Amino acid sequence: MSEYLLITDKENDWPDAPTSLTIVTAKSYLTNPDWSKRSNLRVVNLCKSQRYLGVGYYTSLLSEARGHRVIPNVRTIQDLSHKAIYSLDTENLNKRVHRILSRRKSGVDTQPFKINVYFGQSELANLQLVARDVFEIFPAPLLLIEFQIKKGDWRIDTIRPRHLSELTEYERTDFGKALEQYLGKRWRRPKGPSAARYDLAILYDPKEKMSPSNRKAINALVKAARKFSIETELIQKQDYGRLAEFDALFIRETTRIDHHTYRFARKAAREGMVVIDDPESILRCTNKIFLAELLRTHRVATPKSVVIRPNSLLELEQELPYPIVLKIPDGAFSLGVYKVEDRTELRQTAKKLFRRSELLLAQEFTPTEFDWRVGILNRRVIYVCKYYMSAKHWQIVNHAVKGKSREGGFETLDVAAAPDAVVKTALKAANLIGDGLYGVDLKQIGQRVVVIEVNDNPNIDAGIEDAVLGPELYETIMAEFLRRLEL
Repeated sequence: MSEYLLITDKENDWPDAPTSLTIVTAKSYLTNPDWSKRSNLRVVNLCKSQRYLGVGYYTSLLSEARGHRVIPNVRTIQDLSHKAIYSLDTENLNKRVHRILSRRKSGVDTQPFKINVYFGQSELANLQLVARDVFEIFPAPLLLIEFQIKKGDWRIDTIRPRHLSELTEYERTDFGKALEQYLGKRWRRPKGPSAARYDLAILYDPKEKMSPSNRKAINALVKAARKFSIETELIQKQDYGRLAEFDALFIRETTRIDHHTYRFARKAAREGMVVIDDPESILRCTNKIFLAELLRTHRVATPKSVVIRPNSLLELEQELPYPIVLKIPDGAFSLGVYKVEDRTELRQTAKKLFRRSELLLAQEFTPTEFDWRVGILNRRVIYVCKYYMSAKHWQIVNHAVKGKSREGGFETLDVAAAPDAVVKTALKAANLIGDGLYGVDLKQIGQRVVVIEVNDNPNIDAGIEDAVLGPELYETIMAEFLRRLEL
């Protein structure tokens, strides 16, 4: 039997909640290890702030990492954070909105108005179908939808999450009833239409300094696609409006959540396109705290890791010896990763990083001569590399060099020549994310192999990752696109 858990900011956020429900504070859920060990939990996230990297965001993020079913999930939180994202999904609903609301009388009834939606239930009977459809796209406990007339037609103008503190006592009663009704239903996700043609868009920024693919590799991908009758076109962020012209999307830019790469991935998925990186993989891989919790839950070895809040720095010293590695959750290419040698550096660095995120990840310092990188596509290893540390530096990329970053050397191996423990550990980690294209970074200390992170858009550079397979590497990737298109 599943247990239902309501997460709020404070214990008294919902004083008149039904007694049958278990309410836990976000602080307890995020920091008490007992919750991370529980299974079969269905989590309703009622935190007030669900901004990116805020407490509410992390509540949903770690719920997913722990295998708990959560509403809203991180994807819904992110989708509702930008009108530019959700307005695309509501466009089809506006025909129904206008058909219903145009029957209203003129005059006062043409003024903008708002409705609450509790788990897909509308407080206005005539807008129940609209409320249900919005909930199917954006599964969230409590939404406020505003309707306005624009160019003579009624439309959905804004959708935003609401908090319990904004509700009247009467409204909270209705919310409680909708919640109890909803908890008895199966939780599901929306599906998109299937693809039919073979046109591939490659999202690529030729000006990006640390692009996951160099121009020679991009050319090789285009050439390989032709062998599978896939037409390709290089697109950039200004081509967002053209995305629906294609059947598939391959993102060859560094992905981030609050970034056009995520918006492209999400729109492609909603259009039913084949997309690598898919939005779920981006959400999971770009946050190191999610990854740490996911790997810990599934017993994948990592350096000892501790999630810290601003008031827990001194407790960290009891857990990890100096030097300690501090990581901002969404850093990439060694950015946002700092090594601190003592308490003074810890406080100074943490203070700066906490301006960006409510939580940070601290890890034991694990020095090695090189990191392993295992490239995986659809749960199969496609390349293995050693990335050596930059000269006189503890990371592969040294961003502290004046003028430009400096990288260490590399060595590409035949997959069969790679240590079995490295390959198996990488596969186990990547399979927890999905069946996309991933690069798993690992360290090997004697017989011990630990996962550092899983990247959703790993490097595929001509002259490095393709050093063993050559053109076959690019053909392997395009063969996977073809397989997914034909499905």
